[in-house]
Amino acid sequence: MRADILDRLVTQAGEVSITRSRLENQMEVLKGALADFSDNLGRLRRQLREVEMQAESQIASRMSIAGEREFDPLEFDRFTRLQELTRMMAESVNDVASFHESLSRSIDGAGDELNAQSRMTRDLQRDLMRVRMVPFASLSERLFRVARQTAKETDKRVNLDIRGGAVEIDRSVLEQMAAPFEHLLRNAIVHGVEPRAVRAAAGKQETGELLVQVSQQGNEVVLQFSDDGAGLDLDRIRAKAATLGLVAPGVQLSDAEAAELVFQPGFSTADVLTELAGRGVGMDVVRAEAQALGGRVTIVTERGKGARFTIRLPLTLAVTQVVLVSSAGKTYALPSTLVEQVIQVRERELINANAANLIEVGDDVVPFHYLPALLGEGETFEPGLRSRPVLVMASGGERGALLVDEVLGNREVVIKNLGPQLARVPGIAGATVLGSGEIVLILNPLALSRHAGSVVQALVPSAPVVQQVPVHQPTVMVVDDSLTVRRVTQRLLEREGYRVVLAKDGLDALEQLPEVRPDLMLVDIEMPRMDGFDLVRHVRDDKATSATPIIMITSRTADKHRNYALGLGVNAYFGKPFQEPVLLGAIAGLLGREMPAA
Repeated sequence: MRADILDRLVTQAGEVSITRSRLENQMEVLKGALADFSDNLGRLRRQLREVEMQAESQIASRMSIAGEREFDPLEFDRFTRLQELTRMMAESVNDVASFHESLSRSIDGAGDELNAQSRMTRDLQRDLMRVRMVPFASLSERLFRVARQTAKETDKRVNLDIRGGAVEIDRSVLEQMAAPFEHLLRNAIVHGVEPRAVRAAAGKQETGELLVQVSQQGNEVVLQFSDDGAGLDLDRIRAKAATLGLVAPGVQLSDAEAAELVFQPGFSTADVLTELAGRGVGMDVVRAEAQALGGRVTIVTERGKGARFTIRLPLTLAVTQVVLVSSAGKTYALPSTLVEQVIQVRERELINANAANLIEVGDDVVPFHYLPALLGEGETFEPGLRSRPVLVMASGGERGALLVDEVLGNREVVIKNLGPQLARVPGIAGATVLGSGEIVLILNPLALSRHAGSVVQALVPSAPVVQQVPVHQPTVMVVDDSLTVRRVTQRLLEREGYRVVLAKDGLDALEQLPEVRPDLMLVDIEMPRMDGFDLVRHVRDDKATSATPIIMITSRTADKHRNYALGLGVNAYFGKPFQEPVLLGAIAGLLGREMPAA
């Protein structure tokens, strides 16, 4: 079947779905109007009954008076006509009520038919999606051919194993990622798998093992390309990065940071560029192609044991499940596969989380962002609500929390192509049209947060990719049983150039003191296992730490607690919540440092 005709059919089915959504909205409007109709009909019945009662009472009154004198037949006829009119009005009201009942049945029947049409539309879309889907095994022969050819040209022996080939994936996704898949295989053979002599010397089989593992997780297809070669040459990557100026001189990169450098545009450790490995496609293009499809790429490497590239791609590019949210008066859609849970967070906690860009979720602390801030439409939220919804996002090993104004619910939507102009904008996975006709962007908040971080770094003119550690960096130990308070204080101090060590209670601090000699300590009072008073007593009794300045920060602001703490040797005492400039000034004064310029 011709791919263009199939794509057109899918698009038309999507338009049918959008039209159905508009009809559903119109049905809701009709039901609302019918409810108002019913209310007005009830009010009209009550008013007519009141008119009838007033007419009856007036007639009875006139007849009682007529009993005392002669009754005028013309007057009697006039009151009889009033009764006739009220009866006619009552019949008209009953006719309107019958019309209301008939209209209500018709709307209910139309709603049932619309629901049936909705099910048929979903079945049609699902079947069309199945026609678009092809098994990953359809690419297998192409990958085997690439592996055989590359192994022959490099005089190496490799065994390619493809597992999960029956997993189906959208044809357009597979076609667009075919070239990056081939590049990953060539790289694994040329750079990863060692020559036979080297493998034999290392106690490995002469034949290198390549594994392509395909699996489906929700609405995503996960592909893992792994080998048992030497892994990435991280030392050579570090040296090349220093040569290209990607890292400041003398700065040591972690293994994870060094591995991420292979995705930098134009980055290569090869001394001589060849057509064999690369063929004009770099690792930056592999990641860019995956991100353009709404996917992502991660890497794990181990020296002497190989490397594993994990690619996560959407199952289809046509229809997806989203969570509709509202922020700053605008509506956005987030892929349901990214939303782990929705929690309600009190405003006071949100203010602290927004200041620290971190929030505590269960036993974990994850990055925190306000959605309009990620989009450049507002730095912070307007206060005034007791609590707000926060969406916990998860993708692979990456997690984050997103603050929105309102969660509007789940919806199955048809993804519309943004066109080549916006296809590679980070964090925008596509767009959709709601039943109201509103165009809504489908966002990936995790990608937006990564991009926001890189933009902030790029805006610093002289900032290297990795910051150099200052020659003298005072160490401050923060001792508090609240994880959020520890993280907020840590970010504040690190922003001012301090090195921060965290302890969850007094006993944890004492266990760290022999190895960590802080220049200053920030201590809470109420903590499990060992409170702040006992900790101060132990610190002052130890000759090695007796002169260490201690600032106590606590919610206990009574004079008796303050005097007791000062009697134990505390240098300063602050209540919660503390004023940041005052605390920083006290720390600078105790450490003999100048306050940074405002």
